[in-house]
Amino acid sequence: MTDQSHPLETLQDIKQMMERSSRFISLSGLSGVAAGACALVGAWFANDIISHSSRLVNFKDEIREDGKISILGYMGHPLMQIAIITFIAAFVLAFTFTYLRSRQHGIPIWGTTSRRLLISVSIPLIAGGFYLLKLMTERAYGLIAPGCLIFYGLALISGAKYTLSEVRYLGYCQLVIGLVSLNFIGYGLYFWALGFGVLHIVYGIVMWWRHERKPTD
Repeated sequence: MTDQSHPLETLQDIKQMMERSSRFISLSGLSGVAAGACALVGAWFANDIISHSSRLVNFKDEIREDGKISILGYMGHPLMQIAIITFIAAFVLAFTFTYLRSRQHGIPIWGTTSRRLLISVSIPLIAGGFYLLKLMTERAYGLIAPGCLIFYGLALISGAKYTLSEVRYLGYCQLVIGLVSLNFIGYGLYFWALGFGVLHIVYGIVMWWRHERKPTD
């Protein structure tokens, strides 16, 4: 019986080694929870500003002669500042938890697979970034939140082949929420909070439960 099980154990070890070399498996579920929490806090502050403002955005001093707004005109607005702070906080926390998980398992956080993952995710995000900047200059504010969700979902789907399968499903959900929100212009902040906030927290809990939770005896 022992002789028969030994080849199976060897094959299992080889399979695990191949998965480690072909996929970035250091993603932490706590990263998703932290990023989602940051998104919800940011959405709460943004909603507070919007609800106490007579206009969603007031850039009349930055409107050019052609009726458009320069990108620099946005940078001093509280909503843009909240978005930047939220992104930085989410990125730092997500990177920290992922780094700690990679050290715990002795897996380098930067290598061939992580570079491929970064490139695969970056292409849709960069394209989406240029598209969203154009929406801002054209003052098409109602399409910004759906655009964020759609391009982010595409980025996750694109990069999922280099990491855990849960990332692909998160991407599908983000994409669907973004497409649905196109039919509810004016409620983009709520869909934004649902996608970047609630879904990230659910994803993080699932990731932690499936890959990081210590089994009980």
